[in-house]
Amino acid sequence: MYAAPQPQHAESRSPIHGPALPIGLAITALGVLLSLAGASDASTSAAVQPEPLAVLEVPAVDVGATPAVDPCADPAVQQALAAGDDAATVAGFGGGESFRAAVVAGNAPCIALDDPAHSWVVVNKARPLVPMDYAPPVLAPLPMQTTTSANQVRPEVAAAAGELAQAADAAGVGQLGANNGYRSYGLQVATYESYVEDLGQAEADAGSARPGHSEHQTGLALDVVACGGGCGGIDGFGGTPQSDWVAAHGWEHGFIVRYETVGTGVTGYEPEPWHIRYIGVDLAAAYHDGGFHTLEEFFGLPAAPDYPH
Repeated sequence: MYAAPQPQHAESRSPIHGPALPIGLAITALGVLLSLAGASDASTSAAVQPEPLAVLEVPAVDVGATPAVDPCADPAVQQALAAGDDAATVAGFGGGESFRAAVVAGNAPCIALDDPAHSWVVVNKARPLVPMDYAPPVLAPLPMQTTTSANQVRPEVAAAAGELAQAADAAGVGQLGANNGYRSYGLQVATYESYVEDLGQAEADAGSARPGHSEHQTGLALDVVACGGGCGGIDGFGGTPQSDWVAAHGWEHGFIVRYETVGTGVTGYEPEPWHIRYIGVDLAAAYHDGGFHTLEEFFGLPAAPDYPH
């Protein structure tokens, strides 16, 4: 910023030279001179107005901008990954939203969305499991009423499902049960082929995953049903108090409804309000708070409505 010019005051001018005057006359003369000088300054000020100084435009500087830091370099993240602790890994990134943002920005080289060992894996019609016959190393029974023999999931998912069922019951919406949990590659082969035989290839692909492309095979997904005197089927789950409650509160226990109506164009599956997928509490909170409806959008992945071939 340039400094504005200062007006020249009378006391800064050169002194008057001449013969010495008596004190009285000197005072009088000085008064006259000051009056004349003041009048002159006033008239000059009125007659000539200085141009306003131009405002110097200074580009704004974002003082908060810092180079991106790789969260994978954090020892806490490295330790959590080595221990296979997904919750601690997400926390090491700074929480669910920070984790998501780092993955989407390509700033998380230690996070592989195709690794079925982790709760953030994304499997869909374009992203098969690697290997395709993957099986979780440890499974645990679901602590709720089940209607099929496929009643196991990963231990952390079983614990979360039990808490989900207890919370639903405490909320007064009714009992939750499970229809299907983990399905092996072999069981998925039989399940998918039965749909193809009954419905045809196109309709089977809209409602059942091909072997190696199923979330059930990860041990992170389960189909829930409404139970009372007995348990209903998956097709009758939508529109029940339990279904509405799970859609609204499942994220609080680490679950998302994986196949919603609004996501059909992205996932290629018809809506399945009964199919819930565990991603962990922090990621589920970020998913809910961000208003997402598919994992593909959540992680910035392409839509996968069809199989490549």
